[in-house]
Amino acid sequence: MLKLVEKKRWYFIISAIMIIPGLISMIVTTIGTGSPFRTSIDFNGGSLWEVQFTQPITPSEIMTIFKDNGYSDVTVQTVTNDRTVSIRTVTLEQEEKQALLAKLQEKYGEATELRFSSVGPSIGQETTRAAVVAIIATSLATLLFVALAFRKVPHAFRYGVCATLKMVHDILFLLGLASILGNLVGWEVDSLFLTAVLTVVGFSVQDVIVVFDRIRENVQKYKGEDLDTIIDRSLTETLKRSLTTQLNSIFVMVAIILFGGVTIRQFLLTMLIGMVAGTYSSLFFAVPLLSVWNNRVLRRQQHGTA
Repeated sequence: MLKLVEKKRWYFIISAIMIIPGLISMIVTTIGTGSPFRTSIDFNGGSLWEVQFTQPITPSEIMTIFKDNGYSDVTVQTVTNDRTVSIRTVTLEQEEKQALLAKLQEKYGEATELRFSSVGPSIGQETTRAAVVAIIATSLATLLFVALAFRKVPHAFRYGVCATLKMVHDILFLLGLASILGNLVGWEVDSLFLTAVLTVVGFSVQDVIVVFDRIRENVQKYKGEDLDTIIDRSLTETLKRSLTTQLNSIFVMVAIILFGGVTIRQFLLTMLIGMVAGTYSSLFFAVPLLSVWNNRVLRRQQHGTA
């Protein structure tokens, strides 16, 4: 049986290292720009324009043409091949778009418009609101489910609170990471990012409940043992299962990241990083947190008795 709980101080230090730099980045970025993240047109409003050329092009050259014509806020990415680009910029009127298309054709020859759409900032606000509501609903549902499923275990409420705090841990880590990468490499937060965060939350809650369920079973099975020993036993029994399940998903996502389209790469990277962090926090944050809570209550009771 692995002795994992006794190293809980190190696990909390690792969690702090994962979260604190991101929180600092969000605070500093908010002070400097008014927003903790670099947001996409999903939140700011703007136009998404996909154009296909007959010859290979580079995104930097397209950006230069836009900036030379007064459009400084522009992001250009290649899509599927080096002849197709996705251009995100401020809202373009039909006349402005045609003028820019003429400039592009003047330099690169024939160009075909594959897609053009404009998004208002209200869409991003609605998406954010829906994501916040979903997270709150998930937290309440987790507390309710654990309270019912673990009702025969002493202090079932603690399990629910630890599972919810583990979910907050994962969300803060992903938000902080998005802020840091936005400052370093221009990573933008869009509606797909929120989708990835919600997906990670779902995986993360499921994973920690599996671990807690094994603790619940062992609490009833080994009634003479203290909780830390039961936790070590439960972690040892579920460690292989948790790692195997997550590795299967990770291998699939890595393959899609390497060989899939550019447009969903950031979404998959967010999910990949979030799932790895979620697996860690299930085993080495939520469970040690339960141990710390239980031990502190026991010490208070002993001092009160004494």
